[in-house]
Amino acid sequence: MSEPIVVALIVLLALGFDFINGLHDAANSIATVVSTRVLSPRMAVIWAAFFNFIAFLVFHNAVAATIGKGVVQADAATIPVVAAGLVGAIAWNVITWWAGIPSSSSHALVGGFAGAAMARGGLEALKVSGIVKIGAFILIAPLLGMLIGLILMIATYWTVRRWAPARVSRVFRRLQLVSAAAYSLGHGGNDAQKTMGIILAVFAASSVSLQSAVGYDPSHASHIPMWVVLSCHAAMGLGTLMGGWRIVKTMGQKICKLQPVHGFAAESGGALCLYGATLLGIPVSTTHTITGAIVGVGSTRGLNAVKWGVATRVVWAWVLTIPAAALVAAAFWWGFDALGWK
Repeated sequence: MSEPIVVALIVLLALGFDFINGLHDAANSIATVVSTRVLSPRMAVIWAAFFNFIAFLVFHNAVAATIGKGVVQADAATIPVVAAGLVGAIAWNVITWWAGIPSSSSHALVGGFAGAAMARGGLEALKVSGIVKIGAFILIAPLLGMLIGLILMIATYWTVRRWAPARVSRVFRRLQLVSAAAYSLGHGGNDAQKTMGIILAVFAASSVSLQSAVGYDPSHASHIPMWVVLSCHAAMGLGTLMGGWRIVKTMGQKICKLQPVHGFAAESGGALCLYGATLLGIPVSTTHTITGAIVGVGSTRGLNAVKWGVATRVVWAWVLTIPAAALVAAAFWWGFDALGWK
């Protein structure tokens, strides 16, 4: 099979991952706004998908550069490695989506890419500093989301302490539209770039003639062709339109019960975390961020308001995501190697 066809198929596979990312992580953007009944499920996914798509107008591509160049050594990021990494990430996403577990698509992608590279070249194939930074945010992102969500909820309670309950509900039903849009914007800005980074890695491993054909300039390796940017945001937006209803139930009601005022604080806290991470080029998990924010908001009503058993099951999914995706990706790379595709 010729190189252009192989690269085209892997780009389509990457966009398939992006679509599944949107499908899987739609719950992150819409769980609170659906669970508080501010929007119907259909309107919520349309709202989220729109802001997922237009995020490219707001954020630079620092996260894409981190994924494309900061996880695997350049000589180890071959086309078969990228392909195996994508398959590993997609497999784990489908498993956790089917089980209704809000795991991280981001860490599935990182785990898959790293696992395939390790199968090919051992630990030397990885950029340990990049893996450590991403791994650290498995802990930092939910804790930061929880802290900001807690602070915003306390500040909101203080602001509305003399308001009638009916006024609180009316005002925050409107404000939650803004916070949901803000979170979806941050979700699109951080997550779509991860797929862009994988596509850049494919282009970097390709021949000079193909790089020229697709608009990739190796002398400006951080530049992403506009067709790639638009394709990634469109694929993610379409996935979000499909919705992730199994995970919506876990995120929006099983962890703790939410009202519009709580949804506003959780989404706003999550959005602030995502904006900061995206501007710094750090690929964080939107799932971890919003879950932490929901727990932080829920804890203001007392520790018993949070269903810690559900939260613990979610945390275990986070812990397992990178090694599980890595193992699946490594198995596929060994399969490719056995077939002579290295």
